[in-house]
Amino acid sequence: MSETEDDFATGNPKLNELPDQSSVVRKAVEIIRQRAQAESGHWPLGLSDDFLLRFLRARDFYIDQAFRLLKNYHKWREECPEITADLRPSPVLDLCRAGYHGVLKTRDDLGSKVLIYRIAHWDPKQFTAYEVFRVSLITSELIVKDIETQRNGVKAIFDLQGWRLVHAFQITPMIAKRIAAVMTDSFPLKVRGIHLINEPLFFHPVFSLIKPFLPEKIKQRIHMHGNNYLSSLHQHFSENILPPEYGGTGPSMKELCEEWTDYMMSSEDYLLSISQDL
Repeated sequence: MSETEDDFATGNPKLNELPDQSSVVRKAVEIIRQRAQAESGHWPLGLSDDFLLRFLRARDFYIDQAFRLLKNYHKWREECPEITADLRPSPVLDLCRAGYHGVLKTRDDLGSKVLIYRIAHWDPKQFTAYEVFRVSLITSELIVKDIETQRNGVKAIFDLQGWRLVHAFQITPMIAKRIAAVMTDSFPLKVRGIHLINEPLFFHPVFSLIKPFLPEKIKQRIHMHGNNYLSSLHQHFSENILPPEYGGTGPSMKELCEEWTDYMMSSEDYLLSISQDL
């Protein structure tokens, strides 16, 4: 059977499990590449098979949605030079060394990659919200290279202990809109869950800035666990993958943060090569 564009009109999650060299997968890549080449747009990162597969997998091989995601990804990067112009981790190295961000070594039970962010380790006098968000984008650009992550997506835990008004003032409506865009239809990663813990009451006004830009599907995947979060958090994440700081038996946050910071630094040349200011 020779697949046509109509065969990808509704998408099919089962195609995510096929190997890259499958004739069906190769046909989907060929179709989306032809669409891109027919457009007058600029594709600074190229149109390689590996690159286009990120977008197809993120939308379960629904060609129309995958192509829209590809265009939105490039549009977002062009419109957000404060974040995308320089993706080198070295300018935000002190933030990473402070223990702000770690990536769990083990995936969750559904195969999703799990990220942890700790607001208490973000000094807003030293780093702007744009720089903090850049850390998330750097991590996203690195983990999306992995095929299993393309297939099973990502989940994030935001520890809001230490959230203060000085943090809240950093989140302007424009930044809120740009954060929401990445979580919805501007980056080729499936957002499988967003978990907030230790959220104070005065975090909710900031969340209310972001919420209107989120589709209902994403809203349903946001979980607020409060201060007594262990029981509810462990309903979503096995204790053996979580660090001890969150009631788990996995590696400590110190180890996770240091390991991920080292990996980001070792990837600096690659991250520079995909920076917007080429």
